Amino acid sequence: MASVSNDATKDQFKSYLARKGLRVTNQRLAIFDAAFAQTKHFTAEDLLDQARRIDDSVSRATVYRTLPIMTESALLREVDIGTGEKYYVRNPQENAQMAQVICLDCDRIFEISAPFMEWYGNTVSSKLGLTPVTQRLQVSARCIALRETGACKNKVT
Repeated sequence: MASVSNDATKDQFKSYLARKGLRVTNQRLAIFDAAFAQTKHFTAEDLLDQARRIDDSVSRATVYRTLPIMTESALLREVDIGTGEKYYVRNPQENAQMAQVICLDCDRIFEISAPFMEWYGNTVSSKLGLTPVTQRLQVSARCIALRETGACKNKVT
């Protein structure tokens, strides 16, 4: 059962599509539902698999065309960890500043609250007479447990 929050977010997605002159299709709604069912970062291929479980007519092309729409509408955030593959995650509606920590041992992406980022972005931008639009903080790290015990406690199996 969809939460009230997801219903409101789905309405936001439909409104965004309408403003852009795009149709609200069953495939796009299946992609939306699949994206908002995710609890962690996902790739376009992960999303395709999940969306096809909802509507088997969802095509790879529709997923790849819909992801930019969902990021432009600020419903999803695109995360690039430098591996050539993009990851996506639901964008927090409360506009929280987040940093990513990428475990180089298990390729897992962790999101942590980083409230100082707003201050930092405003401070460095204003020194140049600019207004910040986006910013990101990304840390690549090694698993301490893997080095000590030979097993990464963060490894997803």
